[in-house]
Amino acid sequence: MKADVLLGLQWGDEGKGKIVDVLTPHYDLIARFQGGPNAGHSLEFNQTKHVLHTIPSGIFHTDKVNLIGNGVVIDPIVLKKEVDKLAEKNVDVTKNMLVSRKAHLILPSHRILDAASEAAKGKEKIGSTLKGIGPTYMDKTGRNGLRIGDLETAAFESKYAYLKQKHLDLIRLYNYTGFDLDTLEKEWMESLELIRRLPKTDSEYLVNEYLENGKKVLAEGAQGTLLDIDFGSYPFVTSSNTICAGACTGLGLAPNRIGEVFGIFKAYCTRVGSGPFPTELSDETGERLRQTGKEFGSTTGRPRRCGWLDLPALKYSIMINGVTQLIMMKADVLSGFDVIRVCTEYEFQGNKTSKMPFDVVDGEIIPVYTELAGWKEDLTQAESPDDLPEAFNAYVRFIEEQVKVPISIVSVGPDRKQTLLRNVPAGA
Repeated sequence: MKADVLLGLQWGDEGKGKIVDVLTPHYDLIARFQGGPNAGHSLEFNQTKHVLHTIPSGIFHTDKVNLIGNGVVIDPIVLKKEVDKLAEKNVDVTKNMLVSRKAHLILPSHRILDAASEAAKGKEKIGSTLKGIGPTYMDKTGRNGLRIGDLETAAFESKYAYLKQKHLDLIRLYNYTGFDLDTLEKEWMESLELIRRLPKTDSEYLVNEYLENGKKVLAEGAQGTLLDIDFGSYPFVTSSNTICAGACTGLGLAPNRIGEVFGIFKAYCTRVGSGPFPTELSDETGERLRQTGKEFGSTTGRPRRCGWLDLPALKYSIMINGVTQLIMMKADVLSGFDVIRVCTEYEFQGNKTSKMPFDVVDGEIIPVYTELAGWKEDLTQAESPDDLPEAFNAYVRFIEEQVKVPISIVSVGPDRKQTLLRNVPAGA
């Protein structure tokens, strides 16, 4: 068997949580492979919205196993709050969730260091969620991070004390004051008791044993391709590899064990925080997309920047990830527009190009648009692809022709029922 991968192709917030929830019945193991509590995966069913930050989106299917992989960074405080909320809904994560011993812990001092670093940037802020993600990955690559498995060793306290002191020394260099580490630390230490109770695993063995035994694995990514530390709009990126290759390093999968790659994108574009956004609309149309699409961060609550679909960026993400099937989200938000615009090229340094330039931050990128007819019909009521209007189908066909990858699933609303299969995914 091969593991399938599901990831975002834009700047995050594409709707990965909902689709993982929809696809979970066809898999045996759902595994998060990177990111941390800066992710916010929203799921909606039975008229209730659920937001997950660290826990895999298959958790509501009690007959499936969920894994927090080694590539994830974990804040015990955030995880405990998440577990407690699920317990209120009679979901006991200790029965169907495992945590990799190699996953790294976010310390209270990581969060303070994150805030100190961002404050020092002034106008050059990258828009960090201040969750301590970046400093945690820095300690991971600096080879002195604290891992879940360290909780099972006698050296845990000394390792924690060393790392905490290192952070305090760095925070002092930033001349950053006004934080209350004692209060954060107390809550963090109390939250560790939950971590100690959770089932732990050597996840690289677990995932490969599932595949060897003919069981189906779905790797769940966080954030989006254009936020990847290597291939995103650097430096306005996250601190991990959000692309398909990240599933290999974040779970211990060999590249030849990857099967289908499901790429999720919105029918338009959004971005949270700072960074380049060629098709951004700072006008009534952008505000209409924001309000209709309820484009406010599920983790931060920050309003998302909105704009038309960017095909050069989408093609780039498809290429980097080896996407085999596309999933279009929030198609219903575009209903009511007389004309829908799609960026098909960029004007950059006096030339037209369909490629992503290296200097996407400082170079002026002017989108070149193609206009398509809009539709008035309310897509949220569609129960099958046959119910979709021809103008919308033309929009889908145009995208497919441009990117050369089929759109298998179309989402027309937040509920898991508002998901239409145009082609049945290979995992189904």
